[in-house]
Amino acid sequence: MIDPIKPKKAVTETLPKLGLVLLIFLSIFWGSSWPIMKIGLREIPVWTFRTLCLFLGGFGVLCIAKVNGLTLTVPRSELRPLILVSLLNVTGWHLCSAYGLVHMEAGRAVIIGYTMPVWASILGSFVLGERLTLPRLTGLFLGIAGLLILIGPDLKVLGSVPLGAIFMLGAAVTWAGGTVLLKYFRWTLPITVLTGWQLILGGIPVIIGAFILEPRTVLLQASWRAALATGYAILVGNIFCFWAWVKVVNLFPASVASIGTLAIPVIGVLSSAVVLGERIGFGEIAALILVVMALSIVMIRPKRF
Repeated sequence: MIDPIKPKKAVTETLPKLGLVLLIFLSIFWGSSWPIMKIGLREIPVWTFRTLCLFLGGFGVLCIAKVNGLTLTVPRSELRPLILVSLLNVTGWHLCSAYGLVHMEAGRAVIIGYTMPVWASILGSFVLGERLTLPRLTGLFLGIAGLLILIGPDLKVLGSVPLGAIFMLGAAVTWAGGTVLLKYFRWTLPITVLTGWQLILGGIPVIIGAFILEPRTVLLQASWRAALATGYAILVGNIFCFWAWVKVVNLFPASVASIGTLAIPVIGVLSSAVVLGERIGFGEIAALILVVMALSIVMIRPKRF
């Protein structure tokens, strides 16, 4: 479902170019946000960091919706499904991915996080009754192979638990579950309003956790680097990238827009090497290739399937 803002019939040649430019920026900004978030999480605890991202990001998205003339009212019949989806899509994803970044390298984290479409295709077969086709099974196999390559070194060490990989896998699966439920329920809300409220509602358990688990003065002790990283995550990673994504979906077919996101884990790995000095070894390259192949197989669906 997309916003009821349809492009004019007389589409100019600049629209596809605009979509391409936005898609490039989207891949760069979303991919590079992973190492930048890790910088913020080095000094700002997980619950406080995500509270800022979710509430300020959600407020910004709803402001965009209001400027576009959309109503922000949530129908009563859609409130319970919205809460359920928010807990998976927002609370689960943001907390698990943040803890994943704390416990593992950002480049590896982004690879595991973006296996989401693979798990969504599997969950969709049970919840939505979608066919579990050969391409989807192949994508699942490749995604699991990439995951095993990343956590293999930890499994070789007796007693070592790959906490980072477990958290990131949890993030990918909860995101996938929320995505499937978004398709399962019927919505009358425009996607901008729907996502804005997801950020707000999904952020409520996070802010409660921040007040209970973390000190109030933690933000006063953060350096300017951590503050800038947090600001980037809010303004660029959440607000701008979401607006750009909605715009891209309006300009391009959904399949083209989805294929464009394949560059995000690649940029995440490269930017983590540049910003954080993380090593890109054979394991990272092999896992990245397998996951991108899995995503391309799942996202690019032949008509016969």
